[in-house]
Amino acid sequence: MQENQKINCTVESCKYNNVQENSCTLKQIIVTPSQGCNSQMPDESMCSSYKNNK
Repeated sequence: MQENQKINCTVESCKYNNVQENSCTLKQIIVTPSQGCNSQMPDESMCSSYKNNK
């Protein structure tokens, strides 16, 4: 199942984002919890692999 995994991403400022396909070009990403957030919503986590494309 891992071979078919795909990471979709719309964060255009990330250097790993393929804007034309809205996808992440990394083979894997690191997801970490947001500090002090216990909302049980998507804002509890963030992509730690993010790097600004500048």
